Amino acid sequence: MTCENNGLVERLLECENDLENRKDDLKTWTDSLEELSEIQDAFKTDGKFRIRGKKVLDIGTDCVKPLYIALKFKPNKIIGISEDLSIYSFEPDLKQKSKLFTETKIGLHNCSLFDNKTLNRILRKEKIKKFDFVLVSKTLHHLRTGECIAKERDENHKHQKDETEKCCIYGFNEREIFDKLLKLGKRVIVYEAFSAQHKDNDKVRGRGGYFTPTELGRMLTYLSAKYKVEFIQPERFHLDKETLDRVEPMLRQVDCICFYIED
Repeated sequence: MTCENNGLVERLLECENDLENRKDDLKTWTDSLEELSEIQDAFKTDGKFRIRGKKVLDIGTDCVKPLYIALKFKPNKIIGISEDLSIYSFEPDLKQKSKLFTETKIGLHNCSLFDNKTLNRILRKEKIKKFDFVLVSKTLHHLRTGECIAKERDENHKHQKDETEKCCIYGFNEREIFDKLLKLGKRVIVYEAFSAQHKDNDKVRGRGGYFTPTELGRMLTYLSAKYKVEFIQPERFHLDKETLDRVEPMLRQVDCICFYIED
């Protein structure tokens, strides 16, 4: 094959990769819009949206939902954090050019929820002591911190203590995580997809792996005993010991839920 043909093949491969990246970007925008349509009622208080002038933290941000929220609800400030914003090629432009369309201040930062030093620095810089709303959209399962539980799903799993641990699935400590989230915000909104059969492609070490209905049931039982819990999707109801029996059949029928918790 000639050098000229080699150059053409390389160029075609570059174009193909660029096209795939643009498809991924478009999917992020469309998925975010669909998700927000299911999440938005969790921002209501007494049946009305009361976000104008408020502060919102978006954990595991996709960079897009902050813009949609700013355009529709006009909060005072939205801070989005994620461990790697570089996967969103449009992030720098969105952060800068959003100023042309909304008065809401949008801040996007590379930061893990577990990186207390960086997170505290961001809060000091943004002059925020506590958010009015904390949004955790399809990110809760990435906040796993416990011991590996992969053997509970696959009896042939062999735990390998190495630098990646991508084969592992850590346990989820609902007490630790929700205490931390409620220290950050007055209301924590959770939108979560779950399916033990699907592979979580963006998991880091053992921090990932979709929840099973059993895990979610245990989590919701704990939350209903300690916090105010309001379900938004797939149906609206207050979760307490009298309504807990609605959880198990609901989780068998859907693969995505939305609820919020408050002290």
